[in-house]
Amino acid sequence: MLKQLQMGLRAFMLLASRVWTCICFLIKKKLVQHQPVKYEIYPLSPLSRHRLSLVKRKVLVLDLDETLIHSHHEGVVRQTVKPGTPPDFVLKVTIERHPVRFFVHKRPHVDFFLDIVSQWYELVVFTASMEIYGAAVADKLDNNRGILRRRYYRQHCTPDLGSYTKDLSAISVDLANVFILDNSPGAYRAYPDNAIPIKSWFSDPMDTALLNLLPMLDALRFTQDVRSVLSRNLHLHRLW
Repeated sequence: MLKQLQMGLRAFMLLASRVWTCICFLIKKKLVQHQPVKYEIYPLSPLSRHRLSLVKRKVLVLDLDETLIHSHHEGVVRQTVKPGTPPDFVLKVTIERHPVRFFVHKRPHVDFFLDIVSQWYELVVFTASMEIYGAAVADKLDNNRGILRRRYYRQHCTPDLGSYTKDLSAISVDLANVFILDNSPGAYRAYPDNAIPIKSWFSDPMDTALLNLLPMLDALRFTQDVRSVLSRNLHLHRLW
């Protein structure tokens, strides 16, 4: 009888431990999910201001689809988006005389990300999407802030092996001061030293990739040549 009681007690303690672990996980997840997004921008020291004055203001080129947003159009079921998940906005565009509605989901923290990096860099949109769609997405992300004025679309890309590559020299002849954030390594095949890879985003509400980039982007603006830093990340291009 005593042995059975001891076994029962151990089973109960094991179950209680698992329940408590599950409760702690859920509480932690809820706290993380509702933790306010912050990246404090403190005034630069006199030395940092001097160093920044010695280098040119750089250009950050931003891809759209699967980098800043993910979208799907009506009639196409994407398993990457959970059915019933409301889009952040809906675009109505006409493609080849056919009206099409796109349901657009913004990558977590994208608005905050754009607020911050627009203070550090000149921002340029470069997407392989058609202009009628890409311009509408960029307008929504800009939200009348005037931070996404320069834009390049599919007609500015180069067809290459069934995909599109993006010519960064068309944006700036000074490649020491321009770099691209893109989920597709093929897009910057000719400029691996001028690129920051980022994992493709479709629907994960807990994604923090944009936030994770802010410390590096904060520091990169002080460099004389972005390639001196970004060339060290070449192994990451293969991982994505």
